[in-house]
Amino acid sequence: MALLLKNAHVVDPSVELDGIVDVLIENDRIVNVGEGLSAEGAEVVDLTGKYLVPGLVDMHVHLREPGFETKGDIESETAAAAKGGFTGVCSMPNTDPVTDNGVVIEYIKSVAAAKGHCRVYPSGAMTRGLKGEIISEMGDMVAHGCVAFTDDGRGIQGAGMMRRAMDYGKMFDKVFMSHCQDEDLVGDGQINEGAVSTRLGLLGWPAEGEELQIARDIMIAELTGAKLHIQHISTARGLDMVRAAKAKGLPVTCEATPHHLFLTEDAIDGTYDTCLKVNPPLRTAADAEALIEGVLDGSVDAIVTDHAPHADWEKSREFELAPFGMIGLETSLALINTNLVKTGKMGYGRMVELMSSKPREILGLEPVSIAAGSLADITVFDADAAWTVSEDEFASHAKNSGFKGAELLGRATDVFVGGKRTLADGVVC
Repeated sequence: MALLLKNAHVVDPSVELDGIVDVLIENDRIVNVGEGLSAEGAEVVDLTGKYLVPGLVDMHVHLREPGFETKGDIESETAAAAKGGFTGVCSMPNTDPVTDNGVVIEYIKSVAAAKGHCRVYPSGAMTRGLKGEIISEMGDMVAHGCVAFTDDGRGIQGAGMMRRAMDYGKMFDKVFMSHCQDEDLVGDGQINEGAVSTRLGLLGWPAEGEELQIARDIMIAELTGAKLHIQHISTARGLDMVRAAKAKGLPVTCEATPHHLFLTEDAIDGTYDTCLKVNPPLRTAADAEALIEGVLDGSVDAIVTDHAPHADWEKSREFELAPFGMIGLETSLALINTNLVKTGKMGYGRMVELMSSKPREILGLEPVSIAAGSLADITVFDADAAWTVSEDEFASHAKNSGFKGAELLGRATDVFVGGKRTLADGVVC
């Protein structure tokens, strides 16, 4: 049956659309966009007062399945994605078994098809078991639907291994997503090295522990000609390195998370809130300010969450023992809306680029636009909906958000994946 979405404020810079129009969907495709549309027998959904944009994609998410279902699973975390307004997520490979072969890729795809609430695009490990020693079965994974390569969760420590992975894997025309962490320099670091780590008596994690590998991987990308994407960038100097690479014409992109944009090391206090323990760590206010500037000027290509669910008991331990990571799928849209759009720093067109079109482009996915013929992956949100972040409302298995108690504006109300509703009036279908 056809579906007619009426009176939404549609924003899609790829087709220069910013105004109130109707969208007609048949099967999994958009068939018409315009004013005053009608279709006999179509289900009509009135979206007056709401924004409609190409479906959001988060290109950095930990779904935990297989192997860590006590933290979260494909069903629960894609439900969180749908509630947050996402039509697709790219899953990271640090599962158990590690996603380093076609069998695990097929498992993730099959579970997502059966139980998922959004599309799941699996990434595959660069090295077997994330050990940084032997190249993974890259061709096998690509044949089964892998969209990118990454050793996220650790990062490849050896420069020679990184070169071999890029030299071999570039034949598949996939992006290499790099978790930049020099383990020898970072050691057992817990939070950003500086005044806060000293005051709290926690081992420091120097910014250079990230920046050294950003510089290294950019140079290896130039050497090999492979496409490089810097994950969860967190420092001003690291971003400057990406800017310089772009200026040279290198195929280098980067992403930033809302927690690195809107939280800093100063949020960590004597309560030792482990929800604020993330990898890479929250940096200085100057770093956060530089990242926001990078988002506004186009240096940052994508907003991601690095959504990392953990069981309550894991995050309830001493700060040094608690695992790194926070969840973010259900707050990302609202945080960007509240802090960047509603403050007048950027418009919804730029938000669509950061959270929809550019992630698809980097991952090599089918483009989606609000135009006839496009796949009907659509996000609808109420830009003025006021709400307070509360763990009682999370669809995710986990509750480890660093934004609990934050008062935000903007919330997804409806999500359509291939024309099928996965979120209706704020409720996961």
